[in-house]
Amino acid sequence: MCLPLGFPALPAAAQSTPKASLETSETLFSVLTAMNSCGYDQDLAASEPVRTQVRNEVLAALRSSEAARLAQTQMCGFYRDHQQPDATRDLSQYISLALYLGAPPAFDFSIREADLPPDASRLIGFVPLLQHFYDSAKLHDIWMKHKPQYDGYLQALHPVVADMILKTDYYLKLPISGYLGRRLAIYAEPMAAPGQSNARNFGSDYYLVRSPGSAGLKIDALRHTYLHFVLEPLAYKHYNTIKLLEPILYEVRSAPMDNEYKNDAALMVTESLIRAIEARTLPGSRTDESAALDSVNTSMKQGFVLTDYFYRSLRDFEKSPAGIEVVYGDWIHAIDVGAARKRASQIEFSKQMQPEVLRAVVKRRADVLDLAEDRLSTGDTAAAQRMAQQVLDDHSEDPARALFIMARAATRNRDMKNAQSYFERTLQVGREPRILAWTHIYLGRIFDLQQNRESALAHYRAALEAGDPTPDTTTAAQRGLQLPYAPPAGNQ
Repeated sequence: MCLPLGFPALPAAAQSTPKASLETSETLFSVLTAMNSCGYDQDLAASEPVRTQVRNEVLAALRSSEAARLAQTQMCGFYRDHQQPDATRDLSQYISLALYLGAPPAFDFSIREADLPPDASRLIGFVPLLQHFYDSAKLHDIWMKHKPQYDGYLQALHPVVADMILKTDYYLKLPISGYLGRRLAIYAEPMAAPGQSNARNFGSDYYLVRSPGSAGLKIDALRHTYLHFVLEPLAYKHYNTIKLLEPILYEVRSAPMDNEYKNDAALMVTESLIRAIEARTLPGSRTDESAALDSVNTSMKQGFVLTDYFYRSLRDFEKSPAGIEVVYGDWIHAIDVGAARKRASQIEFSKQMQPEVLRAVVKRRADVLDLAEDRLSTGDTAAAQRMAQQVLDDHSEDPARALFIMARAATRNRDMKNAQSYFERTLQVGREPRILAWTHIYLGRIFDLQQNRESALAHYRAALEAGDPTPDTTTAAQRGLQLPYAPPAGNQ
């Protein structure tokens, strides 16, 4: 079942896709039912009755089929081996996997395995085990029996979600038409612990998986996801301007927020704006701003250091007829990077990140080079080289970063000839200051090992001039200028 959530104010020929839709997914049901069969019991007593009903029907299928019991034993062995200590994180990784899988019984991946994010990538081996369990336990029959209950959850959610979208669009002064080529799908999945929310952003598609419970749908979690859906395209539309804000990120490295925000100015800007909107729209915030300002202060201390700027900007925005799409570019252009850095440097950041309204809502799909970096960090140079070469062959991502990974993998393999060649090719195509700076540092070290001190010094100086102000870069380059590089003991 799929219920669109749009507002038909345009002729049919002019309509784009609905802004959001409420959907059911047999794939999600199958993955979470498998988890339940393997001991996922979080908040079972408080769950919707359908969760216990499905678990009992699976148990009956296991009792009547030796093949089903064998399939369950193998699948649950994998589940226990990959279980997270926290049940919420355990659920999160399996939802991430399920959203990348196609319909049963094949459960084919919707993208290349190399493109999977890390949390889903570590569960690839679960898929063939799930296929056997799905067939032998006759999960499709159980799904069809309970699908009317799932459809009922969607019918109950429809007016609540539609009202949220209408009110949010009204505040932001957004057009009422949909978004061409973009999608926000909302799933109700009672096989998860009640009240759990998991959101994902894969390219232009956004997903929210919400488990119904006695407390009903927490609208703040849904609205947080929807705000990302409508605001992130504005950030990437103005990406070149936002990149000029990257020096601000140097001041938030000790903040407790996730690293994704510390490495991507567009993500940090978007999250800061969303938190400002949430603060401005708290109940009673127009008459008593104390709670709103406390919320802003909390966000600033967690590293979202533009929250206060956007909060103040929204005060004027609320009085103006211009919509968010009109004023957004002006807001970004008006940010004083120097002043923002100075203020950020004076913030005493919190020691811990408060639980987010929605886990992983801004986690974008990990690209191949992210996975290559991960493999390189674990010493798997062959996998790192293979993934980086794939990017070079497909022309799919940043070639300079791919070459930089190839070069570092070669150095770890003590293949200095190819390492030097890859580093030199990186300099030919690279633009990002940190990659350029460290490429020069690595080349300086290679020339030092070749006892070509003059060339080494030239590269260390070039590293200092590359435009990367981070302390580790400056320290490494200055050390190279002072003394010829010598590998650490044990790396000879």
